[in-house]
Amino acid sequence: MIHEAVSTRVQDRVLIVTIDRPDRRNAIDHATAQQLEAAWDTLDGDPNLLAAILTGAGGSFCAGADLKAAAAGSPPARTDRRGQFGTVQVPPEKPLVAAVEGDALGGGCELALACDLIVASRTSRFGLPESRRGVLAAAGGLIRLPHRLPLNIAKEMALTGAPQRAERLYGLGLINRLCEPGEALAVAFEVARTIAENAPLAVAAAKRVMTAALSVTEAEAWALQQPELDRVRGSADYREGIAAFAEKREPKWQGR
Repeated sequence: MIHEAVSTRVQDRVLIVTIDRPDRRNAIDHATAQQLEAAWDTLDGDPNLLAAILTGAGGSFCAGADLKAAAAGSPPARTDRRGQFGTVQVPPEKPLVAAVEGDALGGGCELALACDLIVASRTSRFGLPESRRGVLAAAGGLIRLPHRLPLNIAKEMALTGAPQRAERLYGLGLINRLCEPGEALAVAFEVARTIAENAPLAVAAAKRVMTAALSVTEAEAWALQQPELDRVRGSADYREGIAAFAEKREPKWQGR
């Protein structure tokens, strides 16, 4: 279905979400943030959707907040529930893969960091140039980047404001897949489809445990993992996975 600023389509149980404002380099205004939030609500609420991809139209990922709209008096590019860009403070519960072409600078970089995995073309660039403009990268970049890169590299990006090429960041582990220009969406789809082929309850539990473990002690992480483990082991999918392995066949997941 096509919206004013965001388009969505479903393929093989993967929701593909495209920021469709190429004339603004896919910069996000308030309406776009609302539409992104609606897309993630659809993803989390539909049991037939198991993963998602976020990308941008016209060969660019996202230029962050739409400063022209802000200067014209538009409300901030955020929503009450999911925060900046309708995404970064409360990303979707299900796995989200960024497919990056062109530049992901400022808020665009922060939007990519809100995703679980990043696929990027060799010619794409990532950066937090806010310090060059006298502002703060307050949409998650300063919080998430130190978890995704060595601290000194994260500080280099935030303090110098200089954009970094995807090839360098791939070598440092920020980017999961590096591809040729124009192929980011196709490669991201293969990654997302692989996720969608796995047991949905186990995938969701794994994401919750890893996300929560970032902000607690190791002892607390073991404790919060236990109820997730109990739920997975008590599921029909757990029994199906064991049976399929023993019978040397592909499992048929039910999501329960």
